[in-house]
Amino acid sequence: MSAVPAVFVHGNPETAAVWDPLLAELDRAGSPRAGLICLSPPGFGAPLPDGFGATVDEYRDWLIGALEEIGEPVDLVGHDWGGAHVVNVAVSRPDLLRSWTSDVVGIFDRDYLWHELAQRWQTPGDGETDVAERFGAAVETRTASLVERGMSRPVAEQVATAQNETMGRAVLALYRSAAQPVMAELGHHLEQASQRPGLALIATGDHMVAPTCNAGVRPVARALASAPWRGSATGG
Repeated sequence: MSAVPAVFVHGNPETAAVWDPLLAELDRAGSPRAGLICLSPPGFGAPLPDGFGATVDEYRDWLIGALEEIGEPVDLVGHDWGGAHVVNVAVSRPDLLRSWTSDVVGIFDRDYLWHELAQRWQTPGDGETDVAERFGAAVETRTASLVERGMSRPVAEQVATAQNETMGRAVLALYRSAAQPVMAELGHHLEQASQRPGLALIATGDHMVAPTCNAGVRPVARALASAPWRGSATGG
């Protein structure tokens, strides 16, 4: 029997390079590299197709399409916004999954409040100014900022190179499409994700979203645990 594909989806403002250290560890552990698949959301290390609005629903549909092309249930792992896309697929198309993992399940809690930077991106004018300054800075400046936030320099250099006007447009569109009560309403259907085994990671070292996102993990995990497949929450 062939190994179940493991599919990794990154978030904002990143590229698939963030998975390089993990893939190297899995390679050393003997995982077949052919079964390790990284998918780049449009605008985040991949082109933005014409007509793609970069909304929460469109990213869910993009990921569903990519998984359908794989043709068999996968172990789906998401980080940051990639983790949100993973949960949305687990809710809407659990048949595409063997299991799922996300480190942002808490954003689906009804009381979740977006962090300050997200609220800035959701504000017309302020968001455009921030994105222009952030992604218009020199590559070395962007690299240094990512390293300061915890990325290794080799990964940060790759990610910084891909941070551009296209990514900025995707950031603004995505966050604006996710302004509350959108995420809370999506969370109303979260129990459906328990049709497949799920793991909710608590990213204690993520100082950008941790205080508000992690506060919502345990209520969400309790909801998931009420169904036949029991979701788990673990800190890291």
